[in-house]
Amino acid sequence: MTTFPSITLTAQAFEPGALLTTFCAGRDETGAVASFVGLARAEHGQARLLELEAYPGFTDAAIAEFAEAARTRFGLHDYRIVHRIGRIAPGETIVFVATAAPHRRAAFEACDFLMDWLKSRAPFWKKEHGPDGDRWIEPTAQDRTDAQRWDQERN
Repeated sequence: MTTFPSITLTAQAFEPGALLTTFCAGRDETGAVASFVGLARAEHGQARLLELEAYPGFTDAAIAEFAEAARTRFGLHDYRIVHRIGRIAPGETIVFVATAAPHRRAAFEACDFLMDWLKSRAPFWKKEHGPDGDRWIEPTAQDRTDAQRWDQERN
């Protein structure tokens, strides 16, 4: 199995297919790998550029803490999170999440759980640049609802 960092914040474009291939290599005891790739949207011409800010050492530490909680909660063998920061054009990859588990349900649920947290609770600051100017982006009501269901399942 290839060794790589579990979490990467990068200003560089990345190829999710290559990340998935590397993540899957040598997993003779893993029964399932689930993955998610998020892309920047043009929002029907209203978003010409997305800009994501993070604080190195803070953002990645917060993600690592939550990802380790996911490892325990879902019995994961492993996970891999790559998240873009900086300026991202529509159509470019923003995020890659992969989870490895003994069985498919745990891999799927852990991947969904991690994405809900990244989308609604991770310490990123997002700004959309468009023809009408710039605007800060907050998680939507649906993003918050998606994340809250995991809180409810814990009780």
